Amino acid sequence: MKKSIKVVAFTAIIASLLSFVGCSKSKDSKSKGSGVSFSYADVEVGKSYTDITAKIKLMTHRTDMLQDGYTGVPFSKYLEEFKKVYPNITVEIEGITDYASISLLRLQGGDWGDIMMIPSIDKKELSNYFMSFGSLDEMNKEIKFASNWEYDGQVYGVPSTGNAQGVLYNKKVFKDAGIKNLPKTPDEFIKDLKLIKSKTNAIPLYTNYAAGWTMGAWDAYLGGSATADENYMNNVLLHTKDPFKNYGDGTHPYAVYKVLYDAAANKLIEDDYTTTDWEGCKGMINRGEIGTMVLGSWAFTQMQGAGPNPDDIGYMSFPITINGKQYASAGPDYCFGININASDDNKKAALAFVKWFTEKSGFAYNEGGIPIAADDNNYPAAYAAFSENNVAFVADAPAAAGESDLLNALNSESELNINAGGNLKVQEIIEHASNGTKSFDDIMADWNAAWSAAQKSESVEIKY
Repeated sequence: MKKSIKVVAFTAIIASLLSFVGCSKSKDSKSKGSGVSFSYADVEVGKSYTDITAKIKLMTHRTDMLQDGYTGVPFSKYLEEFKKVYPNITVEIEGITDYASISLLRLQGGDWGDIMMIPSIDKKELSNYFMSFGSLDEMNKEIKFASNWEYDGQVYGVPSTGNAQGVLYNKKVFKDAGIKNLPKTPDEFIKDLKLIKSKTNAIPLYTNYAAGWTMGAWDAYLGGSATADENYMNNVLLHTKDPFKNYGDGTHPYAVYKVLYDAAANKLIEDDYTTTDWEGCKGMINRGEIGTMVLGSWAFTQMQGAGPNPDDIGYMSFPITINGKQYASAGPDYCFGININASDDNKKAALAFVKWFTEKSGFAYNEGGIPIAADDNNYPAAYAAFSENNVAFVADAPAAAGESDLLNALNSESELNINAGGNLKVQEIIEHASNGTKSFDDIMADWNAAWSAAQKSESVEIKY
């Protein structure tokens, strides 16, 4: 087991995390073809389904947890602990590289097993592939982020852990650069990056351009972090005219992406962004060769475990302030889904594993994440700076009735793919800024035009 991490309490923040939940009409959550109802809320770990003998398979994106030398808690340890509670249930783990793409093919082919981390699919397709864990009303009482994979009042996914969106930084690099206070605005952040460049040998902002998916990660800051509005991502954004315009106050999507553009334009990133190394960067920030990286809180423990200086790794909120206060978008990581076509015994075994993993495994804490059980306030050290600076978490509220698929439609029409693998558009920001081929305002104008065309195509009412 990895070294325990000091716990930070977030009573006020928990309230904000749970404030997004809504009420939906409940309907029966029966498994397809069996006529038997399986409810997450009814499962009591260590007491329910102990008479089941089954072998189930979990397909996961966490290939690192299956490799020798993994510095965190490996899957083998979790399975060992699960066996102590359910000795007659065997769990086989299959790790998939390039999970986002391969998992979709496997899902459609049907040969993926009993549990998988739900890939990016249209919510209207959920019931074709996955068993419902229960109604949204029921699941809001059991877990955080219940609405993430909710459709028509039913919840089909349980998060493995939760993430807050912020910025990784090396504390020693900041100290050596003379930075005494964490930046709270885009201007302060760029100023600090310039100090890092002038006073240290560290790369001020490591973009991880070449990895691709790390670029799309910038989209995750558009909601709570940039607007403080839980309704922004799934409601306001969809009905806003020109959402990428300059609001003039260092907030909203414009301010998020401009941080990246300004860093690249001022040569505050890698000398050659096309040769970045995702695995290598973990050790680099641990050794003080990198000042900052913009990634979710899930990356905190990976950077701590990548070298001899875990205490030098810090995590701060994204440098945007709204009416004197900072906020952080918060949401689930990949979510467990149970195969609708599995046998009844395998469904029960899978349900027992998912609930054990959520309530008893300690996975979220070990990974530096937000705990998923609704009443679990056991927060790891990654969030110390959030607590000290009174940063409030903001979880995205679900889409309005009848609009669950609208964001997907607008993403497809506009090709911006916000929070849906939109890596290329963010990579282009770095390319244009570094090469001086297009101004930031021109980039945002192009995005606004594409978004407006998509809204028109989908007959979206403009409200904002």
